[in-house]
Amino acid sequence: MPSIIQQIADELNVSSASVSRALNDRPGVSEALRARILQRAYELNYTSNVIARGLATSQTFNLGFFVREKPGLSAYNDPFYGEILHGVEQISAQTDYHVSIGTLTDEILSVPQQFRFVREGRIDGMILAGPDISSDFILAMRQTGIPVVLVDNCLAHSRINCINSDDENGAYLAAQHLLEQGHYRVGIISGPESWPSNARRIRGYRRALENGSAAPIVHMDCTTIDSGKVAYHQLFAQHPDLTAICAVNDSMAIGAIHEALRNGRRTPDDVAIVGFDNIPETQIIRPRLTTIGQYPIEIGQNLGNILFDRLNGANGPRQVIELPCTLVERETT
Repeated sequence: MPSIIQQIADELNVSSASVSRALNDRPGVSEALRARILQRAYELNYTSNVIARGLATSQTFNLGFFVREKPGLSAYNDPFYGEILHGVEQISAQTDYHVSIGTLTDEILSVPQQFRFVREGRIDGMILAGPDISSDFILAMRQTGIPVVLVDNCLAHSRINCINSDDENGAYLAAQHLLEQGHYRVGIISGPESWPSNARRIRGYRRALENGSAAPIVHMDCTTIDSGKVAYHQLFAQHPDLTAICAVNDSMAIGAIHEALRNGRRTPDDVAIVGFDNIPETQIIRPRLTTIGQYPIEIGQNLGNILFDRLNGANGPRQVIELPCTLVERETT
């Protein structure tokens, strides 16, 4: 008994390849013929079967969205990456693809060849989210031949597509805002300088502050509320005359606000503080945090579009996309 694809091809006197292209929304079929094929498929109650197509093409119709493991915080609940994931899902919803979410443990990162999603052929493409995913792991994933796109990260010398916010200019806006408020003794609290987004934001802060004295900086090994508290304490222990702080993200800024209050300093009267990311908590904390706003939904949509271009065979030059940032002025400056 012939397949429905072959049946339609025979009835319309066209090739089975043309029928398959029309049913799978692929180019190479005229609009008139596509309409005839789809109409006949509708009459035959045909529904494109993703599982069958996967078996025929070795596709899984799954994409992977992976972040570094953080205790108590999933990709869905992460205030920044969760919004990016939502943007990716808006694009995938227009296709037959499903987005699988996973976390990368230290063990996975140290032995990338054992990463089950790739070893067992569970995904057709992946998004790696975060500056704390090592270049060794990223390059190992690229060597598998699976399309890879980075977000909040970028490799300087490898042909891997990446999407980021314009971190340097965003940070410049934040520091310039402090200068306009009359703050010239400004310190910086940051995570590891090896993280690309941290490095870009530090450059932006320092570019704005270069006309004043060199801005002191404290580096921590992560960018959490707790690390922000410790960084604040270290910064003021060495530079008690500071009047303002630039933090590389909102979590560290929120930690600094808490620590300032614990040490009897009011924000912004005694110390002004700016963050970066505009996560929801910035509007809950009191005083509400001045920060740099990003556009995570648009970032996710761009990620999805680039990844699907690669899955559909596009092989153009490497894309390095930076989306603009905006100053969100609230109550901490």
